[in-house]
Amino acid sequence: MSRQSAAPNGRRRARFGATIAGLLAAGLAVGGCGASGETRDASHAKDGRTAPDTSRGGAASPGYVAPGTATPGADAAAPEEGEQRTKPPAPDYLSTFALDVDTASYGYARRTLAEGRLPDPSTVRPEEFVNSFRPDYPRPADNGFGVSLDGARTGRDGWSLVRVGLATRAADRGGERPPAALTFVVDISGSMAEPGRLDLVKESLGLLAGELRDDDSMALVTFSDEAETRLPMTRVGESRGRIREVVEALETTSSANVEAGVRTGYDVAVEGRREGATNRVVLLSDALANTGATEAETILARIEEERRQYGITLFGVGVGSDYGDDLMEKLADKGDGHTTYVSTSAQARKVFVDQLPAHVELRARDAKAQVAFDRGTVESFRLIGYENREVADEDFRNDAVDGGEIGAGHTVTALYAVKTRPGATGRVATATVRWLDPATRAPKERSGTVTTEALTAGIWDGGHESLQLTAIAAYFADALRGGDLPGDPGLAALAERAEAIAGRSGSAAVRELAEAVRQAERLRGPSAEPGDGASREGELRSGDPYS
Repeated sequence: MSRQSAAPNGRRRARFGATIAGLLAAGLAVGGCGASGETRDASHAKDGRTAPDTSRGGAASPGYVAPGTATPGADAAAPEEGEQRTKPPAPDYLSTFALDVDTASYGYARRTLAEGRLPDPSTVRPEEFVNSFRPDYPRPADNGFGVSLDGARTGRDGWSLVRVGLATRAADRGGERPPAALTFVVDISGSMAEPGRLDLVKESLGLLAGELRDDDSMALVTFSDEAETRLPMTRVGESRGRIREVVEALETTSSANVEAGVRTGYDVAVEGRREGATNRVVLLSDALANTGATEAETILARIEEERRQYGITLFGVGVGSDYGDDLMEKLADKGDGHTTYVSTSAQARKVFVDQLPAHVELRARDAKAQVAFDRGTVESFRLIGYENREVADEDFRNDAVDGGEIGAGHTVTALYAVKTRPGATGRVATATVRWLDPATRAPKERSGTVTTEALTAGIWDGGHESLQLTAIAAYFADALRGGDLPGDPGLAALAERAEAIAGRSGSAAVRELAEAVRQAERLRGPSAEPGDGASREGELRSGDPYS
């Protein structure tokens, strides 16, 4: 997302640094630092305007809402009794984005570092690092989101980290849920012969066959130079043995025609679509397309049509030491889904046994968030990551503009670097999340607020491990991209702090984070010093308790 300035004549576009918990997310059971969230609930009438030619990955040049005016084009319902509407902030003080729970960037970076290579900066998305860990945010009793905000000072004059935390109600693994109709699209091209690719995919699908419920359905499509349906949509029930036989028979062949695989996968998903079920396509691939259409835009056109007409979402699972990160990310974005990355049996088990069966139940459709900063207290802010999730501010309540699909038990984190005005007190920001109920498609909203009182403690003060872990992940990602967020302590200090949290918690997930930071420190060498933010300040605009 583009950077945002608090200057009166600055551009309106904001960069979003959030996310979100993904399938590789690790649960964090400690509270944040200085939380002061206040939640309200409101519904607004659907806008009905014709949406501009835009997606979550690229909004049209957005405009701003003038102070005291209604959101352009939004036919909002009158406030309910007892409800207070927040006055729209001044131009340049809004940040709007679609929610997302991807984690693939972090998983791929860890593998790359373990192999002795620094990841390409273009593959590093800070929000996916942040959302690979799941803070223990308050969760609602209904569909939709709990909203909480907290923050702490970074150690530089006036700069703080402000965290917006969203969480959905967890799934009851033994309770009722809509059935799932899952179409697996498996890459069997020659590149998938490398250990840790097709063998890991087969292991993952074999595990999943034992976890799905009898009333769930499963289909299997493979692709190399062409696509083939190996298993039509089949009720799992008494077919688990047959499913495992089909999976076990998979072998690699020749080139990779991702277009053919995705096209056939959606054909099978549409043909086997079940009313009232969670219909999803799951793409398992290294995303190294070399036959057919290899550009994401051509493949995306088909996904867009089926997503809009039938509500079929796409979940991308990446594998392989060479991985087409950009293609997989764009496919999942257009398919209103998300991505993760697996390279070990333990990670595969976490995704396909612990998480995918629980996450098939949707809690929210087309979810978006808008954070409004207060001009009186905030001088400038920077949204960390989420460049490809921007939504025009005026489209926040336009339900014809896509948001993100969020499942049960997910968390989403947006992290901002915020510079407050000297001596200012009061409200810093209000975050509002809007979504469509997955059953009724009725729009819903909830909000939370953070004040300057919540930003008095230092980020590295004791007792704030949840926020510290979020900060470590964000600073780590920003360092890999060559950035210099305010208060960056450097890789050595980040590793020490992650190691301390891992030692206190016994968390394997945090221990892995600490080792990844150490590996990056060794590869970058001693000459890489943390930036103080000065060079970019003009641009700073506006079991395991962790698994």
